[in-house]
Amino acid sequence: MVSTPVNLDTLTSQLEALEAQASDQIRRADDPQALEQLRISLLGKKGGQLSSVLGAMGSLPHAQRPLLGQRANVLKKEIQGLLSEQHRQLEASALNQRLAEEAVDVSAPALYRPLGHAHPLLGTLDEIVTIFCGLGYRVVDGPEIETDHYNFSALNIPEDHPARDMQDTFYLPNGELLRTHTSPVQIRHLERHSPPVRVIAPGRVYRRDAVDATHSPIFHQVEVLAVDEGLNFGHLRGTVIQFLQAFFGELPVRFRASYFPFTEPSAEVDVQWQGRWLEVMGCGMVDPAVLEGLGLDPERWSGFAAGMGVERACMVRHGIDDIRRLFSSDLRFLRQF
Repeated sequence: MVSTPVNLDTLTSQLEALEAQASDQIRRADDPQALEQLRISLLGKKGGQLSSVLGAMGSLPHAQRPLLGQRANVLKKEIQGLLSEQHRQLEASALNQRLAEEAVDVSAPALYRPLGHAHPLLGTLDEIVTIFCGLGYRVVDGPEIETDHYNFSALNIPEDHPARDMQDTFYLPNGELLRTHTSPVQIRHLERHSPPVRVIAPGRVYRRDAVDATHSPIFHQVEVLAVDEGLNFGHLRGTVIQFLQAFFGELPVRFRASYFPFTEPSAEVDVQWQGRWLEVMGCGMVDPAVLEGLGLDPERWSGFAAGMGVERACMVRHGIDDIRRLFSSDLRFLRQF
């Protein structure tokens, strides 16, 4: 493109010709790829037409070089502006075309896709966990296949206790068993973590119960445990009332003396629901023998525990009259929640 001999007028003419050529070519570029190739041809540092003109500038007298450089910079900015404008117009054109092709008929009937929701039992469990987490407890888990030690002995349950009978517990051929409550999770946690602790252990449990409207061989429990210095029955009572009134509403709550092997003193807890008292959970102060078995000094540490059946709470809350409904797949029942 550059001819010899080279002088300022010749190079200036080449820039003017390049300007006219570039304007025409940019206007005719009809896709982004072609526009990019044109940019490289015009402004590329290696082999670009503008670079070729500037490459001949070294043969000009020093006084003339700034004049040519200034003119070349003006042309470069002009070409860059034309390229940007053309690129914007190509993008707008492509967008308009895509919108035209993807036009939606707003008068067409919508497709109905019913949304799923939580099972009433799992929804109840989630709510219980959420309330206790809000009180500063954290969730812990443990195995559903347990040993006699964790399920019974470590919880101060005597060898002759009825809960150990074959009629109540699912024993496995290897001597292990399916846990009958989630209290073993608390023992395992205290073996690995020193007090103070505040944990809840939700999960499935198993007992040899005959299936009827209020019993199932598989059900869910939530166990609560707090161990710290200076805990007493007042702390237990306040925690239980706070939870029950958050879950059931501002209802009367009463405590009745009871017996559990791993708590002393122990109590059953009732709420007054729709005019009658309903038993909803058991609780008590952790028996010092349980703490001693874990290597904790009962003179320093004290704790309380509470447990409740999730199915029972769910049935009370939703007015369900048969526990078997919670384990069915009857959509007529499930769609009510």
